[in-house]
Amino acid sequence: MSVAHTYAKELEQFGHSVQWYDLYRAGFDPVLTAAELAPKSQEAASPLVKQAQRDLLAAEVLTVIYPLWWLSMPAILKGYIDRVFAKGVAYETRDGVVRGLINGKGCLLITLSGAPLDALIGDGQWSGVEILQDMHIFRATGFELFEHLHIDNVQPQLAAAQAASHLERVRSCVQRHFSARQPA
Repeated sequence: MSVAHTYAKELEQFGHSVQWYDLYRAGFDPVLTAAELAPKSQEAASPLVKQAQRDLLAAEVLTVIYPLWWLSMPAILKGYIDRVFAKGVAYETRDGVVRGLINGKGCLLITLSGAPLDALIGDGQWSGVEILQDMHIFRATGFELFEHLHIDNVQPQLAAAQAASHLERVRSCVQRHFSARQPA
């Protein structure tokens, strides 16, 4: 069972509803167009981007599950953020200062990588992830970041015991943040 399926199943056991958004299956185009950067860019957004923005604003909690590639998110996810977390939707700027517009919503990040977290922390690489992804993207747009759960040592042919341990960490994460939270 995958991390995303385990996460969703655990949420549903607490009475929460889940809306899936698989960027690859949706055929999401991550390329930010010049028209989307124009002053009235909301009018230039595609129907898929506009729907993703409505879904984002309607959600109580956004959970983003992704592998770290070169200590960053996959290009398709970065393109989603560029296009969906647009100026006027997720943030605004005044006098050069960014102010988040997604207030009162929670966010939970789950990342996976082959590198041991202790090694990433030890050489300072993890702080780069926290600054760029946790703080600069999600907190800067106004989300309350509940947790950034990192699942490390993910390799092909992962031993069953290690996979089970990873999935138990996902279940525990959901329990910590959602067992007492009432569904909307």
